[in-house]
Amino acid sequence: MTDQMVLSIVRDSFYYVLLISGPILLVSLIVGLLISIFQAATTISEQTLTFVPKIIAVFITVVLLVPFIIQKMKLFATQIINMITVLR
Repeated sequence: MTDQMVLSIVRDSFYYVLLISGPILLVSLIVGLLISIFQAATTISEQTLTFVPKIIAVFITVVLLVPFIIQKMKLFATQIINMITVLR
């Protein structure tokens, strides 16, 4: 295994992690920002108000993105398995 192969695997790993987790984190960020604006406008300082909508939004996002996530994970796993045959 060469250094270039290792760097390629690491680069692809980071790419897929960002590709899969990016939309989920973005939804969580947007929902948190909207709730913060709502709390600032209404002077409600309830701490639990931020968690429940975020959890619900993230759950819905994950459920909607499951086919996309599975497709990308299968593609990456196939690439890694194909690299194993090259190493022999």
